[in-house]
This record gives sequence, structure tokens and C-alpha cells, in this order.
Amino acid sequence: MKKLALIGLLLSGAASAKDLVQVKLQLKWFPQAQFAGFFVAKEKGYFEAEGLDVQFLPIGDQSPIQTVVTGTSDFGTTWITDLLTARQNGLPVVHIAQIFQKSGFTLVSLKSSNITKPQDFKGKRIGVWPSGNEYPAVALLKKYKMTSSLDSSAARPDVQAVTYPFDPSIVFPDKVDLVSAMTYNEVNQIVGLGYSMDKLRIFKASDYGINLLEDLMFTSERVLNDKNFKNSGMSGKEVAAKLVKASLKGWDYAVKNQKEAVSIVLPNCGNTCKGSGTRADAKGHQTWQMSEVAKLYNAGPTLKGNAGLLDPKTYANNVKLLKDLGILKSDPPAATVDYSVWEMATGKKAK
Repeated sequence: MKKLALIGLLLSGAASAKDLVQVKLQLKWFPQAQFAGFFVAKEKGYFEAEGLDVQFLPIGDQSPIQTVVTGTSDFGTTWITDLLTARQNGLPVVHIAQIFQKSGFTLVSLKSSNITKPQDFKGKRIGVWPSGNEYPAVALLKKYKMTSSLDSSAARPDVQAVTYPFDPSIVFPDKVDLVSAMTYNEVNQIVGLGYSMDKLRIFKASDYGINLLEDLMFTSERVLNDKNFKNSGMSGKEVAAKLVKASLKGWDYAVKNQKEAVSIVLPNCGNTCKGSGTRADAKGHQTWQMSEVAKLYNAGPTLKGNAGLLDPKTYANNVKLLKDLGILKSDPPAATVDYSVWEMATGKKAK
């Protein structure tokens, strides 16, 4: 009888696994603690508890916007500038949850360079990332009435922009005076190159009013309007809400249990996990990263208790900033953000 009961239990487990809705989530970059909440949600069974079998697709240098729009992936993570510019170009992508509430973008210089304030950037070389990731640096320069070589209309740009592919060791400090760096990633990579924090000056874009939001969750109108997502009997919006609910639960756990979260991330880690330099260490770099992304997740006192919510005021400020830069030509359509998904996921009202 015990043997039959065991077989029955195994069969019921197989059946329930088969009944899970297959969902593909496209990450903006290689697996690392930047996405810790998602890995924790999978490891802890939070997705499965919502009836989902979530597969992560690491992106590398490819745009998550394209994979979601083409249907290669159902959902994705990206930065708000990517999302809004894609929408402006006619791509029907929709914001459903805001993971990071504060920008982690910085520009880093050596203290020995005597660059002490943004006004000192004039005449300097700045390392920037391609494919739209340069916008925070451009916005910061524009705020201080400086042009860069990225602007083809600037005959004599104030700043020379040097595009580099996300590894600061390629350009810093020999080829640039300042380099783009996320608080949770490249800052620690620079430390790994032998430049301790007391030798660095870090200009956080958010400290200067340039708070262009980063990691968010999005999908396509096609998915949200699907009345029977992958023949699951659930609508695309219901699946989106379940995905957001489980993801936020994973993020809450990761932030409160950072050491364990890092241990969950490490087996999934990509080739960027070790950081840079001779002292590069995967566990050390991911521990730094987890600590810093937790600050971005918990940022924003007006959102206390409302993780995952896109603050309407911050969103409006982002749109205005991008319009002032000329990156956006007009206000995005209302359908660009679907607050109802977050409301379904949390049982709260967004506004």
C-alpha cells in the first residue's frame, strides 16, 4: 500500500508540474544579483505556487525589448528609457512593475584628477555605454549646459564621449577621465582593478536630479490582451499579475536574506559574476551587488509598503526629463503603463 501511495504521489506531482503555465522572462543582462529576486522566487517555489513554470533567458548585449515584441519571450526586464523610446517607435510594450525605485547610475573619476563637481566635466573624456544606456550621462551633462560628441549637431562639444562595452578596465583610467558605472556592478569592478574607494570620487546621477529609473518588468500588449494565455485558461493579464506577485515576494525575501540570496544566485551566475581585476571573486562581487540593489529596491519613502509600484510622480519626472533632452518627442500613450497588473498582484490600489 505504501508503494502504491508513493507512486500516486509521484504521479500527482508530475501532473501538477505539467499543468504549470510555461512563462519566459527575459533578463536585461547576464545572470547576477541584479536579478536576485527572480532567482529566489524560482528557488523558493513562489512561481510554482502561482501556477507558473518560469524560464529565465539571459540577454547579454541583446535588447529585451526585441525578444518580448517578437514573442521569443513573454516578459522582460529593462530600463524605463528603453521602454519609453521603444513605445515612441511604435513597439507595443507595457510597463507592469517597477523593481528599482532609484537610479544606480554613476560617473566615477579618480580623486587625483581633481574633478570635484559636474561643472568640472567640461573638457574631459567620459566613458559611456551604447544602445540607449548613455542617456543618464547625457542628461547629467545637459543639466549643466554641456554638449558631448554624441550630439552630431555640436560643432565643438564640451565633452568627448568614449563608448565602451561595460568593462571599465578597457578604458579607465587611461582613456577616460570619468567612466559610467552602476553602484552595484562597475563601481566594485573598478575597486577590483586596484582603486580603493578612498581613491575614487563617485557622482551619483540621482544626487543631481537625474533619477531615470532602471530595472522594471514589462510585457507586450499582445500578451496582456490574450484571453487564453498559452491555452492555460488564464488571461495574459492574470498570468502577468501572478508573475509580478511571485517576483515581488522573491525580491522581498532576497533583500531581507541577502547572504542566502547570493548563495541562490551563484549557481546561476554568468561570466560577469566575478567582477574585474586580479582580486575578482564571484561571491564577493555578488555580495556587493546584492547589498547595493537592495538599496535601490527599498528606495523611495513614499512607496513604503508598495514594492513594485511605479510612482506616478517619478514617472512624470522621467518623461519630462526625456522630453527636455529631446529623446522623447511627446508624452507616451496612457497604455504604456498598466497599473492594473500591480493592483491584481498586490490587492492594493495604485493611486
